[in-house]
Amino acid sequence: MIEIVLFVVLVIYVVFILQLIFGFDKVKTFVRTDEKPITKFSIIVPFRNEEKNLPKLLKSISKLNYPKDLFEIILVDDFSTDASERVYIKWRMENGLIETTLLENLRLSNSPKKDAISRAIPILKHEWVVTTDADCTVNKNWLFTLDNFIQKNTAEMVVGAVVYKTKNNWFHQFQQLDLLSLQGTTIGSFGIGKPFMCNGANFAYSKKLFNEIGGFGGNNKMASGDDVFLLQKALKNHADKVHYLRNTDTIVKTKPENDLYKLFMQRVRWASKTTGYSGYYSKTLAVVVLAMNLSLVIGFGLWLSGNYNGKTLPMVFILKYNCDYLLLYKSHKFLKNNTFYPPIASSLLYPFFCSLVGLYSLVGGFTWKGRSFSK
Repeated sequence: MIEIVLFVVLVIYVVFILQLIFGFDKVKTFVRTDEKPITKFSIIVPFRNEEKNLPKLLKSISKLNYPKDLFEIILVDDFSTDASERVYIKWRMENGLIETTLLENLRLSNSPKKDAISRAIPILKHEWVVTTDADCTVNKNWLFTLDNFIQKNTAEMVVGAVVYKTKNNWFHQFQQLDLLSLQGTTIGSFGIGKPFMCNGANFAYSKKLFNEIGGFGGNNKMASGDDVFLLQKALKNHADKVHYLRNTDTIVKTKPENDLYKLFMQRVRWASKTTGYSGYYSKTLAVVVLAMNLSLVIGFGLWLSGNYNGKTLPMVFILKYNCDYLLLYKSHKFLKNNTFYPPIASSLLYPFFCSLVGLYSLVGGFTWKGRSFSK
């Protein structure tokens, strides 16, 4: 019986992943040209206790290859208790040509980040909103390429890529592979016309669109999802204006976690959004991925306990591994473009990690930035 279940789940899983692989290649790389920049951007950065990370982000923003009169920065302090504000003030004094504003967050919902963005929207001086995180760094041509893309497309919302800036250790590489799978899924889903994922660390949309779809209204009870749920609302109302921007100059780099508990809580926070997905495809894919990983874990457990001979388990794992590898390889080639080593050790551990995160996110809460959020 276990063999039948394993192979049925595997077949369904492989069909979904092959669809994403096919979709990945359908999203063509955007080639930037030299049109004069015209789009005005407001960069919103919510932050809480980021004194160590803010200097790197602000330094990367100060090096942007974009006219300084065409963008502003709105930083929203979510009640930091460290020296984040002093870091910002020091940077502002050294970069007076860049229009900047520091706001204090107003907590109106269960989602600090949505509150922070909603706090900034009414005072923006420019039409286009760009969000990123305080622990990120941006490429010097980030806004230049985004402007070029907007000029050439009828876009009101643009999704960009995010990758980890890792050190040479296994724990970071494990997280990188996990993020590569999410980025590959994001690109692949756009390619097959069923997008449902994005990352708020590299997300742009017009203020007009934000207001037309009612902002974050209807999703304020969930602590996470300032990006995904806004994307889904935009797709429901203006799908033709939502685009993925595939270009290496717009890849945003962020930091991996250095602590296993923080990593687990982060992934639980991310996974908690799946219960709020509105589309059939996105919900089905989430269930299929969890079922595939959970079936491998259960099969392994039954083999250890002597209730299953385990003969088909290696075959199922190898078929899943090869399918995953294709998607990971494509993601890695776009995002990192260096030597990609077969992730065998990570692939052996990932079903256990994924299953634990997935099951826990259905019933448990999580901690984030020193705060606890219940399910």
